[in-house]
Amino acid sequence: MVSEQLRLMAVHAHPDDESSKGAATMARYVKEGVDVLVVTCTGGERGSVLNPKMDRPEVLENITEIRAKEMDRAREILGVRQEWLGFVDSGLPEGWLPDSGVELPEDCFYLVPLEQAAAPLVKSIREQRPHVVLTYDEDGGYPHPDHIKTHEITMEAVKAAADPTRYPELGEAWQVDKLYYHMSFGRQRVMALHEAMLAAGLESPYAAWLDERDWSRDKGTRVTTKVECAEFFPTRDDALRAHATQVDPDGFWFAIPQEIQQNVWPTEDYELVESTVETAKPEDDLFAGLR
Repeated sequence: MVSEQLRLMAVHAHPDDESSKGAATMARYVKEGVDVLVVTCTGGERGSVLNPKMDRPEVLENITEIRAKEMDRAREILGVRQEWLGFVDSGLPEGWLPDSGVELPEDCFYLVPLEQAAAPLVKSIREQRPHVVLTYDEDGGYPHPDHIKTHEITMEAVKAAADPTRYPELGEAWQVDKLYYHMSFGRQRVMALHEAMLAAGLESPYAAWLDERDWSRDKGTRVTTKVECAEFFPTRDDALRAHATQVDPDGFWFAIPQEIQQNVWPTEDYELVESTVETAKPEDDLFAGLR
């Protein structure tokens, strides 16, 4: 059992990812006194402006500075600490997939050799000494080059940080106790929210998803851990809105009323993929086995 302050590290690809994945979970743990650190791999330099209300030339010209300020605001709302790894956004060229042959910019995060790209995260893990690390699954949650690379460097860094023979110049070895993947959009969750919207006489944003998505690899079946955090959905949404270049306040992320979300699916969901401690599944706490 851990007698010291519990520590959580969430590794994300871009500023705004921390607010769309696991934000309510982080806000809950902050309130409980957990030290929560968001590590952001890139500055989002090549991200598009996804909010029509912000789609102006002066915004695009200053996107890096603006996104950094948005991250500052979201960090304050969530109550977390945050640090940048300093890599350059890869962008998402049309048609890009791993091994697609579609080229990425030479200076981008995705093309940095794995050992080099993992090094600053190894350093951060050894300095911050998190008990729990959150990251994306093997396809990045969705196939964006920076999300896939974030998965790859997190897996490498967690392993390397525990090995005193690896990166010895980056500090004393630290063993992360538990590693989780975000599991946000399983079919059961999507269907529950869809049906609740229809029952309320409202249009569901998930109708096309249910008809068109390939559910043969439904990631909802991989969920091991459901963290109840409905109380913090308003905090999550405020953090999302702070990323004004990336999130349309009248768009998809806010299409389902909070009350419906809180009643129908009051958790954020994860897959436990590595653990040094015994814990019984299903879990309701990322720190199960550590408290």
